[in-house]
Amino acid sequence: MAKKKFHFNPETLSYEQIEHTISHWLKQLAIHAFSGVFLGIIFFFIFVSTIQSPQEKQLGQDKTHMEAQYKVLQRQLAEVQYVMSDLEQRDDNLYRVVFQADPIPLSVRRGSSANTDYYEQLLDMTNSEIVVSTTKKLNELKKELYIQSKSYDELVLLAKNNETMLADLPAIQPISNKNLMRMASGYGWRIDPIYHTRRFHAGMDFAAPIGTDIFATANGTIQSAGWEQGYGNCVQINHGYGYVTLYGHMSAIKVRVGQSVKRGEIIGLVGNTGRSTGPHVHYEVHFKGQIMNPQNYYYLDLSPADYDKMVQMSNNAGQMLD
Repeated sequence: MAKKKFHFNPETLSYEQIEHTISHWLKQLAIHAFSGVFLGIIFFFIFVSTIQSPQEKQLGQDKTHMEAQYKVLQRQLAEVQYVMSDLEQRDDNLYRVVFQADPIPLSVRRGSSANTDYYEQLLDMTNSEIVVSTTKKLNELKKELYIQSKSYDELVLLAKNNETMLADLPAIQPISNKNLMRMASGYGWRIDPIYHTRRFHAGMDFAAPIGTDIFATANGTIQSAGWEQGYGNCVQINHGYGYVTLYGHMSAIKVRVGQSVKRGEIIGLVGNTGRSTGPHVHYEVHFKGQIMNPQNYYYLDLSPADYDKMVQMSNNAGQMLD
């Protein structure tokens, strides 16, 4: 039985029983119901945010495991890229130098090949940053491996053709000069024989009687044969691999344009044509359009001692003959 409630009436100075209406009871019921629902919602969210279901626990463990695997993979990729970088440096600075091949440009090795839209799609995934970073490294490594593989294929081909290539590289003097007595002027800054001022000499001069044989210094194809300003009767030979040699001031030309010649074959005779102050042959070596010092291309013609002597003689700053 419900307890009766009273309140004090100051007018009558007595306690009177409180009589509740139906609306009062409905109001009380609504308040208790709202409070219960509100507290239930609060407890529900606390429960959901603090207590995980078995499936959520498993997903969390899988996520942590996957992140750890990605981090391990990133470290492994970094190690592989370090090794790859070392291979690239060896390739450019050693192997390709040996075979006179141009280094592979960094823009080719590192150039982007992946579709950027693909990476943008990955950004929508969970853990997108680590996924995108790892995927980029993997794609870059794939391209670097492909470029390096193609480079090695090229080097293998160059190695197979090494014997042919060596025959095509300038390696002897343009005239018979075993005792080195015919070398008149070396490469570099010299005194002009006409104006007596310093001028850069782009080749080497070998003095010899008119009519002395001039030899091709390597296998190749005659690129030009005829009169050239300053050089007089002149022959140029294209040896391939970026090499071209020039022979000037001839008294006679013994070859024609397009003719194939072998190292040691006679291509002309020493003369005094063009801008010349005495019978000699002016000899130049060009590599990929750059003028080289011919003294570096006599390794089949001189002993080490004679080569040292020739270098000392060619470095003199005396007067040239053309």
